[in-house]
Amino acid sequence: MDIRGVLIPIGGNEDKGVDTPEQSTLEFIGDGILARVVHESGGKDAMIVVVPTASSIPDEVWKNYLDAFGKLGCTNVHLMDVRKREDSELEQNITLAEQADCFMFSGGDQSQITRKIGTTSLHRVLVDRYQKDSLVIAGTSAGAMCMSKEMITGGSSKEAFIKGAVGMGEGMDFIPNLIIDSHFIRRGRFGRLSEAVAKFPNLLGVGLAEDTGLVIKKCNTFEVIGSGMVILFDPSKLKHNNQKILEEGEPMSLSNLRTHILANGDRFNIKSRKLKVLPLDAPLV
Repeated sequence: MDIRGVLIPIGGNEDKGVDTPEQSTLEFIGDGILARVVHESGGKDAMIVVVPTASSIPDEVWKNYLDAFGKLGCTNVHLMDVRKREDSELEQNITLAEQADCFMFSGGDQSQITRKIGTTSLHRVLVDRYQKDSLVIAGTSAGAMCMSKEMITGGSSKEAFIKGAVGMGEGMDFIPNLIIDSHFIRRGRFGRLSEAVAKFPNLLGVGLAEDTGLVIKKCNTFEVIGSGMVILFDPSKLKHNNQKILEEGEPMSLSNLRTHILANGDRFNIKSRKLKVLPLDAPLV
């Protein structure tokens, strides 16, 4: 199937530091990335629906995004307030999903998104429109991680590459051939993404730094956007992988795990696993 929609997973970006309480660190996407979301959605008149389901402070997150999109000149911005699973069956929310040009999932707990929206009527409408229409589905942090079929649900960053350090679950399955992790550099999540691709070696691991994202088109190619980096783990050529034979808590080993470090403007073909980097003499914008 030729997918017509666009996915924009973003690595998150705490605006006021890392160690302060969640109430003081509303996730906020830099103007550059948010502007690209607006552009891909059709411009300032696009109908943008913000879904703060993942957050424990949805009212504050909604106000934050309303203000951010407003600064970019957007006036057709709506809240979809899904706080329990039954809300994903409400006619008003189904109508929003049918009319929206862009869905914007906030950060928080990705399992809240799958628990309250996954396999519901709302989810089915989103999948159908993403496949058949030019719907943009964007998400930051948890909102990015939920996009894949095999979704990271949690896991320790301190337990560097120990079997069982990463939790996996079923995501929203907008894109089946990636595993996405966020806050990748700042929170040191190399170990848990490594274990994820060891567990699913047919998939590509994507580690998104903060204020960094992907624009994925046709479910096949992506462009890196934002100020940070993207780490790709390609396990397709692994020569050694002892994940299946180990007990929980034992250290793992892999060999020939291909790794790419990408930045703004670089492109990657997910199907062919071919990379196209920005030329060294290209102007920075």
